[in-house]
Amino acid sequence: MTDPRLDLLRQSLPGLRLETDPAELEHYGRDWTRRWTPAPLAIALPGEVGEVQAIVRWAAAHGVAIVPSGGRTGLSGGAVAANGELVLSLVRMNRVLGFDPVDRTLAVQPGITLQAVHEAAAEHGLAYPVDFAARGSCSIGGNIATNAGGIRVLRHGNTREWIAGLKLVTGSGELLDLGRGLVKNSSGYDLRHLAVGSEGTLGVVVEATLKLTDPPPPTQVMLLALPSFDVLMQVFAALRTRLRLEAFEFFTDRALHHVLAHGGQAPFADVHPYYVVTEFAMQGEADEAAMLAAFEHCVAQGWVGDGVIAQGDAQAAQLWRLREGITESLARHAPYKNDVSVRVSAMPAFLAEAQDLLGREYPRFDVVWFGHVGDGNLHINVLRPEGMDGAEFVGQCEQVTKLLAATLQRHGGSISAEHGMGLVKKPYLWSTRSAAEIEVMRGIRRVLDPHGIMNPGKLFDP
Repeated sequence: MTDPRLDLLRQSLPGLRLETDPAELEHYGRDWTRRWTPAPLAIALPGEVGEVQAIVRWAAAHGVAIVPSGGRTGLSGGAVAANGELVLSLVRMNRVLGFDPVDRTLAVQPGITLQAVHEAAAEHGLAYPVDFAARGSCSIGGNIATNAGGIRVLRHGNTREWIAGLKLVTGSGELLDLGRGLVKNSSGYDLRHLAVGSEGTLGVVVEATLKLTDPPPPTQVMLLALPSFDVLMQVFAALRTRLRLEAFEFFTDRALHHVLAHGGQAPFADVHPYYVVTEFAMQGEADEAAMLAAFEHCVAQGWVGDGVIAQGDAQAAQLWRLREGITESLARHAPYKNDVSVRVSAMPAFLAEAQDLLGREYPRFDVVWFGHVGDGNLHINVLRPEGMDGAEFVGQCEQVTKLLAATLQRHGGSISAEHGMGLVKKPYLWSTRSAAEIEVMRGIRRVLDPHGIMNPGKLFDP
């Protein structure tokens, strides 16, 4: 039986694509977390901004919650629709709207993939520098919703730094034009930055103006094998001092094990406990000499046990696959994921405490570490043992996450570095934000979403 509210939506928007097939509901109702059973009311796939506004006004009038949806590659349950919500999918709004060669900006719709943005920028001889492994499937709207980071934050910063302007449909259906591409604008609150990282709780991003920059210089990629966790920050400091780093990523032997199980060749004859893949500018003999000097210094200090320098683009891609292939290689194990951050200066003390905590609390579990050490972001993946019930596994992990959140609080860190809070991290918001901050956020949300329909239950409860 058709929900009468959907009949009214169809009548008001006869051209709207509206899906209610069970397969479509399951497909669009979940993200990569796979911990909740999708149960949306329907899937709306608008093709233009006016339709988005009309959908939101219908939802407000009939008390229907909305879950904005892009590529659904999120890892915190931010795009899950498990309680009869309307999924507002933006996949059809996926075009480049314009390029400004003077301002060096690219106007795009929110459903465009990150890979397509990279390609569009390259057509104009420029670059959009935010980058990570899900580039082919994640959407710009989702990137904005979570302030996505990735592998080049060390050099270029998060998504926030590259948003010149946004158009946002609020929870009352109003269209706000935020930022407008101005380099300087001291005319009050910058609502654009409120929308970035808001996880769809303040409205729906329907257009973004992205800043572009010069293409990166020629680079070199190097893989280093480290004998212990303790030397990781010494290696980072040595390379950052001597080289112009574009990226500095670390992963463990367990991460490498799972990637190689998917195919590929081990980079070294011996197995080492920790690895670093780093990319840096390479524009001449001086850079090459600096690279060799940095490597030799780290070896002489006992911080590096082995290393390989990419000989061409193909090998560089192979070395990067060892890092970027981790998430895909772990997917079949249904890992419990932690995505945490601390100041880079606090990283050594936090790493030591966190490693002790997880070693003590997860004696039987395979724990895979990797992350963006150069910007203080670590990803901790706990793999479910074969035969263990899923609910029991998540319950054990959540108890440990509570301890980890307290550790982060002591070190001034965040329980969510770049994946958002969603449903997964919501219980631990207290460790990152004060009670006063959370109340201010609730107040902002009430203003922009007066009917409480925008992605309710995510980030924090009303």
